Amino acid sequence: MYKIRKALVLIIFGLSNLCAQSPKIHSHNDYAQNVPFWNAFSAGVNSIEVDVFLKNDRLYVTHSESDIRNDRTIEQLYLQPLQKTIALGLGNGQDIQILIDIKSDPYKTLDALVASLKKYPELTQNKKVAFCISGNKPKVSDFTEYPDFINFDYQSLENISAESWEKVSLISLDFGKFSTWNGKGRLTKLDKEKIVKIITKAHSYNKPFRFWGTPDSETAWKTFTELGIDFINTDHPFTCVQYVKTLSGRVFKNTLFSEVYHPTFEHDQKSEPVKNVILLIGDGNGLSEISAATLANNNMSTLTQLKNIGLIKTQSSDDFTTDSAAAGTALATGEKTYNRAIGVDSLGNPLKNITEILQDQNFNTGIITTDAITGATPSTFYAHQKDRGNTIGITKDLLDSKLTLFAGGGKNQFKSFGNFKIIDSVDGIGRATGNRIGFFMSDDGVPSVLDGRGRLLDKTTENSLNYFKAKGQPFFLMIEGAQIDSYAHNNNVAGIVTEGIDFDRAITKAVRFADNNPGTLVIITADHETSGFSIPQGNVNKNQIEGDFTTHDHTGTLVPIFAYGPHSNEFSDVYENKEVFHKILGLLKTTKKNKP
Repeated sequence: MYKIRKALVLIIFGLSNLCAQSPKIHSHNDYAQNVPFWNAFSAGVNSIEVDVFLKNDRLYVTHSESDIRNDRTIEQLYLQPLQKTIALGLGNGQDIQILIDIKSDPYKTLDALVASLKKYPELTQNKKVAFCISGNKPKVSDFTEYPDFINFDYQSLENISAESWEKVSLISLDFGKFSTWNGKGRLTKLDKEKIVKIITKAHSYNKPFRFWGTPDSETAWKTFTELGIDFINTDHPFTCVQYVKTLSGRVFKNTLFSEVYHPTFEHDQKSEPVKNVILLIGDGNGLSEISAATLANNNMSTLTQLKNIGLIKTQSSDDFTTDSAAAGTALATGEKTYNRAIGVDSLGNPLKNITEILQDQNFNTGIITTDAITGATPSTFYAHQKDRGNTIGITKDLLDSKLTLFAGGGKNQFKSFGNFKIIDSVDGIGRATGNRIGFFMSDDGVPSVLDGRGRLLDKTTENSLNYFKAKGQPFFLMIEGAQIDSYAHNNNVAGIVTEGIDFDRAITKAVRFADNNPGTLVIITADHETSGFSIPQGNVNKNQIEGDFTTHDHTGTLVPIFAYGPHSNEFSDVYENKEVFHKILGLLKTTKKNKP
């Protein structure tokens, strides 16, 4: 048994090397498409299947004699269009195989086909074009009787003469003879072993391999890619090409890990006074983004240790799908507003935000972000502008604010720093004694984790919490993991996962602080979800995630909210994002005044 398993591992390892390049896509029964040839060719397939039937010396494209149509010949539907694409330099320059499935007498049909092809030397003499004969074929021993531009689809794993092998350009077998898998879930272990052996045998002849009669789904395409099949059979050429082409970019194996902290829960859900509030916002961090980061982080995260979970609705006052400005304003002020609004209501009137309210109650307040400090989400906690694009106005609002601390990117947006003392190192934040301090993570945009940001976010979080603790007053601190959203906009799985794990590091610092400092309430949520991210497949043991996307933009889906500390249970349930503000102030026994 051990030897069998070891052999299987070696086979699979070998197949993974064979599969370093994406498989080619075969447009099965292409003649049945609404637009034969052109759809498949423009999609970028490398193989096109056409059934032909010889009648009255004409090669008709059809599956059976009864379906013959006079205007559908192989020359009209395939040879002439292919000739035109070459003459005009169309397509992406891909190699193209025309797999001709003969439905009539093999010898007569093949003679007629050779005669037709000789009229197209631009095709028969082109190294990027191949003609492979399938269906009714001559005897294997007769393969060598045909011109060099004719090769064959061999539908067996039996060995043949070296001369005959020279005329074989493809090995194909019926998938249904080896497995009843429907393309959902996974191949059974026994079926996978059979399939691996078949592919390995075919490759031992140094020939590309294809199954016909396969399930035709994304799960099947991924499985066949991983198993090393050379041509994937599909009736959906465009979708299949796009899926396979992007698969390597959507499958990410994580090597960055967050050390998971297991909370004590000593003060969780207790009816104790809330003194400090730490609000963490993962920009674009929906449930699938959270799942991806957790599953890739050895199937654990600090966030998923928490017991109090709710859902919030994110719609803005003027759109089903919010932007960060409107969502941030709702969280910061307790009122819905229009997209692009920063700290103003739907009529453009300024709204007093939570930091301003708490500053009047002798709270220290702080903002941390991996975005520019003038970005949409952080600015909603100190600024009042009718449009998020007014960076000059937002910059002025920051300098005029009474924030105790800020940290983020975009230093070059400022000509001066007002009453803020700028700290020059992240460790310096924890040692600072000034009443108003700022720290710039970068002159321009803050680098991502993938681009070398390192532990800057959780170190800034830790030092900022130490700074606030030393001051001995209650505080409110908002921490934004901004670049989950950035990578989701770009449909980049690696970035979503690594930024999510890095955000969990900041969550760890906050939750640990809450355990060591009773009266601290930690809230973690998102302003919205981005990209319609989903996780169709992955491998927890390998910390591997396959992501998929429905958009490059935000979505209207509900986002999770987690809470830890005293009264954390009050954040469970399903409610509007603006209610987060009111719940916090209610626990701090502070009321809102509408005007700044």
